[in-house]
Amino acid sequence: MIRLVLTIALSAAMSYAGTYSADRTTVDGIEVIVLRDAARKVEVRVVPSIGNNAYEMTANGRSVLWSPYKSPKELLDKPIQIGNPLLAPWANRIDGDAYWANGRKYLLNPDLKNFRYDANHKPIHGLVVYAKHWKVTALKADAGSASVTSLLEFWRQPEWMAQFPFAHTLEMTYRLKDGALEVETAVNNLSADPMPLSLGYHTYFRIEDSPRDEWKAHVPSRDRVVTNEALVPTGEIRSISGPEPHSLRGVVLDDAFVNLTRDSAGKAEFRVEGARQKIRAVFGPKYTVGIAYAPAGRDFICFEPMTAITNAFNLAQSGVYKDLQTIPAGGSWRESFWIIPEGY
Repeated sequence: MIRLVLTIALSAAMSYAGTYSADRTTVDGIEVIVLRDAARKVEVRVVPSIGNNAYEMTANGRSVLWSPYKSPKELLDKPIQIGNPLLAPWANRIDGDAYWANGRKYLLNPDLKNFRYDANHKPIHGLVVYAKHWKVTALKADAGSASVTSLLEFWRQPEWMAQFPFAHTLEMTYRLKDGALEVETAVNNLSADPMPLSLGYHTYFRIEDSPRDEWKAHVPSRDRVVTNEALVPTGEIRSISGPEPHSLRGVVLDDAFVNLTRDSAGKAEFRVEGARQKIRAVFGPKYTVGIAYAPAGRDFICFEPMTAITNAFNLAQSGVYKDLQTIPAGGSWRESFWIIPEGY
C-alpha cells in the first residue's frame, strides 16, 4: 500500500527498540498513531481526529479490518463506517426521536444535525462515530506490548449534552500484544444521576484468501433477538438451529444474539474463517450482546460487541428488556474485546 507519509518526531511519541513500537506520524496531513508488533508482523493504525478509529489493521501485510479507502484523508472527505467505529451514547437504533432514562423522557433535537437517521427514519449509532475531539493521553511501547490511550470529554460539547445530558468521559485504549489487538473502553459517569449504558463497536472484518461465499462464520449463541420490519426488537427471543460454523454462501446477516456461550473467564468468541485465514473477535463479559452483520454483495462481515440490545433505553422503560446496564453517579464502567488474526 502506497502512502505519502511524513513521520514527525514528537516528544509524546514513543518507540521501543524491540518487538513492539508505538509512534505518531501524519498521513496526508492527518495525525495517525501506528502500533507495531514486528515479531508477528502485525500493524494497527488509529486516527484520533476521526472517531479514534482503528481504520487499518494488517497481519503480514494483509488486511484484517475492512476499508475501501487507502488513507484517512479519504475517510475525512467522505465519511463512512469502516474499521472499528465506536457507537455511543446509543448503539444501533432508537425507535423515535425520544428515549427514556431513569423514568424520565428525553427528546432528541434533529435541528442540531449531529446524529443521522437510518432508512426507516430511526436515530442510529449515536453521536461520536466521527468525533474530532479525542485527545491522546498516553503512547507506550515496551517489551510486552504497544498501546495508545485517548480521551473524549463528552461533557465539554454542548450539542452532545443537548441530546444526551449525562456528563461523562470515554477513554479508549488500543493495545497490541502477542499479535492480538485489545480494544479497552472505560466510561466515567460525572453526572449526579445513574447513566444508562448502550454502546458498542461496529467492527468490519475482511478475509482475503477466499471469496465471501466461501467464508464460514461462528456465532457463540443459538438465541437471536427478533426484530420488526424497522429492525427494532420486539422483545421476543427465538432459538435458531443449523450447522456450525455457518456458511455465508447466499446468507445475509443482520442479527443480534444474546445468552452468549462463554469460557471460564466469561469471554465469548465470534469468528470468521476462509481457506487459511481466520479472525477471532472475543468479547469480554460486560458485552452481553453480539451482532453479526454480513450484507449481500459485500466483502466484509461485522462482529459487533454491544452492552445492550437495540432500543435498549425504551425497551427497558417498557419493561420488555431487563438487562440494561447503568453506571452509578460518579461511577465507572470498563470492558475489552480482542481482535485476533490467524493464518496470515
